[in-house]
Parts: sequence; structure tokens; C-alpha cells
Amino acid sequence: MLQIDTWKRVLIWLVCVIGLILALPNAFYTRVEQSNDAKAAIELGIDTPEMQAEAAQWPNWLPSSLVNLGLDLRGGAHLLAEVQVGDVYESRMEAMWPEIRDALRDERATVGTIRKQESAPDEIRVRISQPEGMSRALEVVRGLARQVQTLTGVGATDIEARSEGDTIVVQLSEAEKLATDDRTVRQSLEIVRRRIDEVGTREPTIQRQGADRILIQVPGIGSAGELKEIIGTTAQLTFNPVVGRGTNPDAVPGIGEKVLPSIDETGLFYTVESAPVVTGEELVDAQPAFDQNGRPAVSFRFNTSGARKFGDYTLENIGQPFAIILDDEVISAPVIQSHIPGGSGIITGNFTVEESTNLAVLLRAGALPAGLEFLEERTIGPELGQDSIDAGKVATIVAFVAVLAFMALSYGLFGLFANIALIINVGLLFGLLSLIGATLTLPGIAGIVLTVGMAVDANVLIFERIREELKSARGPARAIELGYEKALSAILDANVTTFITAVILFAMGSGPVRGFAITLGLGILTSVFTAIFVTRLMIVIWFERRRPKTIEV
Repeated sequence: MLQIDTWKRVLIWLVCVIGLILALPNAFYTRVEQSNDAKAAIELGIDTPEMQAEAAQWPNWLPSSLVNLGLDLRGGAHLLAEVQVGDVYESRMEAMWPEIRDALRDERATVGTIRKQESAPDEIRVRISQPEGMSRALEVVRGLARQVQTLTGVGATDIEARSEGDTIVVQLSEAEKLATDDRTVRQSLEIVRRRIDEVGTREPTIQRQGADRILIQVPGIGSAGELKEIIGTTAQLTFNPVVGRGTNPDAVPGIGEKVLPSIDETGLFYTVESAPVVTGEELVDAQPAFDQNGRPAVSFRFNTSGARKFGDYTLENIGQPFAIILDDEVISAPVIQSHIPGGSGIITGNFTVEESTNLAVLLRAGALPAGLEFLEERTIGPELGQDSIDAGKVATIVAFVAVLAFMALSYGLFGLFANIALIINVGLLFGLLSLIGATLTLPGIAGIVLTVGMAVDANVLIFERIREELKSARGPARAIELGYEKALSAILDANVTTFITAVILFAMGSGPVRGFAITLGLGILTSVFTAIFVTRLMIVIWFERRRPKTIEV
């Protein structure tokens, strides 16, 4: 006989109610979105009456998670950037020079005096005064090499050294260049993601394309130019010793030095040592602050290694200027007044509050290891997104109404039960999408439309099986029971194979394909649940109350 335990009935209705409550915020999308944005702004300290009024638009006791709209629905910015991996070779060579210099100085008796020569960006050339000591010099430099930390570079070292007359030429090995390229793109990808996350944008798509390119799509942002401002700055922060300063931009720097302009003082140029004492990579925190005169500034803090180097340098160079350099421009060059042992300090300059906040965000997210060249940029207006939403709505409504009409006409009262379950099914699907914070794209809408069409398959199998049982002169209760039992294996087989396809699409695909796979996979789960449990529960409740002698499906 038809029987469903009380606890199962409670559990089925509880799942339905929770799913529909989770989906509820999407019915009031604009209001909930404004409320969420206002609450986030209040948490950041922007507590105004307007923000409080917007935050109060949606009750705190109700869920407020929304299905995020993708770039094709919401509008936004699209960028394709190429990572300038060659920039890293130059910085690697600059960072390696002090190590090579100190190692060769210890062998002065054998190699004589050493002098750095003009060289290409990706190499170091060092002339020694005693060429007969070249073999020893090469041995010392090669002893500084490290193993390449990749599977493809097993057995290779990161640098190669050779001699050209009385000059040592040091370059990165090919294995290290390949490893550096891959590491640079991965690091750039992560830093771009952190910078975009810092400013609170919704569900960006940030993924690698090819060997050295990054695709960036951010829904809801005003323009591609605005997005470039967020991520385009490399934010390479270094602290370099100052050699001198002047007003001549064409001054010829010495070997291992460079001339950089000052941001604060127009027309002033600083000559600094190329090798930094500390870099922004050793920063662990950066926050907007104010200096002793109440002007906007940025406070920073180094990690243990950076704090030690910073403290040692300030102890040994009291009274000397120290340049703080951001992207090859001198932000400020304060004179070291005393030993700074704590590894923290403050960057001052002619900042506005917004500029100091943005600089803190960039430094906190980390420096891009190399520059980005934007090969493609597009701003997708919200009109296009609205057209997509409208088209998706029309397609979904048409499919929904057609399926409801078909089921009602084909199966009568049982078809109405299936229609109620179908409505609950769509609600549960949106509830799950909201719960996991999924992004809905145009292919995702196609997945929902397909789910609506597929959702009745299980009910059709069940109802047709019930018809067959009724023809064999079984009673109504037994026919319904056998209909569900015998249709179950076919339902599971059909949906499991489709679900496996959705999983493969999600694992192997990217972007819109994954959006389609998510809605299809979740739609299968909710469809099976509503067909096997919800529809059956409604039929059982109806049967218990009416106790019909015969039924017609």
C-alpha cells in the first residue's frame, strides 16, 4: 500500500521550503543587491543615512544570497592581457648582481678588481683585471647557481656563465626562462584576481589563455578603462639607496645606477642604485593612513626577512636619503633619522585620500611581477545584457508554459501535480544557485530551459507505467506503487548518464560551458528529487483523503 513515513514527509516539505526561501531574494533582485552593497559599504566605515536606508530594504533575517549575473547578462568589461615575461629577466639579473659582486670580491687575489659592464637586460657582464684568474671566477659564479624547481628542468641550473676574453657573461638558462615564464604568468593571474577581489566586484572570470595571456571579464564594472586602472599598474615597490639628485633628466648614471623622476617635486630627478635594499614582495601589510601633519599616507609592514634588512640598512646609513620607488618613479626620498628596527614605516607624498587607499590596495594585493600589455579591450553595455535577459526570460516562459499545458492535457490531475512539482523544481534550482554563489550566463539560461524540458521526463515515465499497471486490472493504490517502483531504474539511468555529461563539461570546459554544466547538473538533481519524492508525496496525500475506487491517468 501507499505509505510514506511522517518524518520523510516533514523532511521533503522542509527541503522544498528551505529551497524556495533561498531562491526568494532573486525575485527582488535589485532591492536585495542594493541592500547587500549598502551593508558592505557600512562594514567598510561608510555609514551614512542613505546607506542605512538602502541596507534596510531587505530584512536581515531573510537570506540575501543572489544568483550572480555573468558578463553577457549584466554588462561589464572584457580585457585580454599579455604578460611581458621578459621584464622579469632584467629584474632577476639586477637582483643577482650584488651576490655575484660579493662572491668575486672574496677572490680578489685571484681575479683582481671587478667592474660591471654595459650589458643587455637579460644578462650581466663583469670585467676582471686578471684574465688568468678567469677559470676560478667562472667556478665561483657557477657555484651560485641553483637547481631549477620544475619537473621539466630536472638536472638544470638557473644560471649559465661563460667567458668572453676578460669578461664574464652571466645569463638565465633556457630551463630557468621557461620556469620563470610559467611562474610569472601564474603569479600575475593570482595578483590580478586579488586586486579585483579587493575592490569588491562580483564573480569575475580570470583565466589563463595560452602561454602568456590572461583573459579578464568583470561583470557590472563601468568600463574597460576603469578595469585597466585597477589591474594595469604593476605596483613594483622598492627601497633603494640614493646616490644623488639633480634637475637634468639626461644625466648619465654610473654602472649599476639609474636616474628616476620624482613624483612630489616636478623637474627633480634622483640617481639611485639599481639593486634595491628591500622590495614590495617582502611587505605583509599596507593600509591607508595619515602622517603627523594629517596628510594622506600609506603605512606598511615588512615580513621578518624584510624587517631585518630594512633595520640593518637604516642602522648603518643614518643621515642618508633613502628612495621609496613605485613603478620607476620616486614617491619620496626621506632622510633616515634613526634606526628603524620594527620593519614598519609610512610612505608620504602628495596623495589624496583616494590615491592613498588605491596604493594600499595595490601594495596589499602584491606587485605584478611583469607589465601587462592589453591586446583586446571591450566595454559591454548593460543594454546588451538586458536584451539577453529578456530573450532568456521569453524562452524560459514559453518552455515553461508549453510543458505545463502538455502535462495538464496529457495526464489530467496527475499532470497538475507534476506541474506544481515543476514550479518547485525551478525554485529549488535557483535556491541552489544562490546558495553556492553561482554565476548565471546566457548558456546557463539555456541549461535552465533544458532542465524545464527534462524535468517532466521522470513524471512521464512514472505516469505511463501507472497506466500500464491499471490496464492489468490492478487496484489504484497498487498501480501507483508499482508505477513508481518499476520506473525508478529507468529514471536513475537516464539522469545519471546526463549528470555524468554535465560533470565532464564542467571539468573540461571553461567560462560559458561551465555555466551551462552547473545549471544542467543542479537541474538534474532537483528534477529527480521533485519527481520521485515531491510528486509522489502529493499523490499519496490526495489518495489518502479521497480514497478513489478508480483513477484515470
